Amino acid sequence: MYSMLIISMMGFTNPIPKTTSVDSISTIEATQNVVEPCFMENKTFQGGEEITYKLYYNWNFVWLAAGEVTFKVNDMGGQYHVAVAGRTYKSYEWFFKVRDYYDTYIDKNSLLPTTSVRDVSEGKYKLYDEVTFDQENKKAKSLRGKTRENATMKEYDLDGCMHDMLSVIYYARNIDFDNYTEGQEFPVKIFMDKEIWPLNVKYKGKQARKKIKKKGRFDTIKFSPQVVSGRVFKEGEEMMVYVSDDKNRIPLLIESPVSVGSVKAVLKKYKGLKYDMTAKR
Repeated sequence: MYSMLIISMMGFTNPIPKTTSVDSISTIEATQNVVEPCFMENKTFQGGEEITYKLYYNWNFVWLAAGEVTFKVNDMGGQYHVAVAGRTYKSYEWFFKVRDYYDTYIDKNSLLPTTSVRDVSEGKYKLYDEVTFDQENKKAKSLRGKTRENATMKEYDLDGCMHDMLSVIYYARNIDFDNYTEGQEFPVKIFMDKEIWPLNVKYKGKQARKKIKKKGRFDTIKFSPQVVSGRVFKEGEEMMVYVSDDKNRIPLLIESPVSVGSVKAVLKKYKGLKYDMTAKR
């Protein structure tokens, strides 16, 4: 579920089916505002930023508090180290126990990842995946297995500049939406689970004074990430992401349907923001 939350926060669900052609993706990109894939100036976050979300799961019309996930940004000189830790509450672990850790090192000049590590334990599922990106030569090396001790290395070709599941969140926070109109889309791509995932996120405009549970009301920017029916989502369902309509652009609320029930990530606390939280009303 924490993987799902992080994927939701950046607008991803399942990979685009392999029947989707490169030409069709290029056509979509050409008709929308173009976002530079290989460079993004950071204007929204800084080292020391720490944001925690509370995760809820809806089961038979009952919202259960399932756990928490915390995102921390560390300034490493030429890079940012983004560390994410997620865990279920003890009261939820009779149903499903999670201990997930994600680490990504992001180049300050481009906001592209150099190294990405996933170390997850979700019920009986275990995964260690350490990916080293060679952005210049369009390659990725993945050390992958149930644990680091039994992981094996494999190299993959990349389709241009590539993000991972954390770097793209911080990249997307820096997109300038002043030139977007409601209904327009922007393309994003990541490398994860041995796949390149290209899809689009639809800009849904702004909503003033959106109520965030136990935090008050905020002016927000809304997005609807493209979802693909199948393992996680049903046909025709829509995910919604609300971010603060201020210079920080932090995610405040994610509402995401799944094949059984729905999940919701709600801002719990934050500190170390680059700017004052002026979106709060």
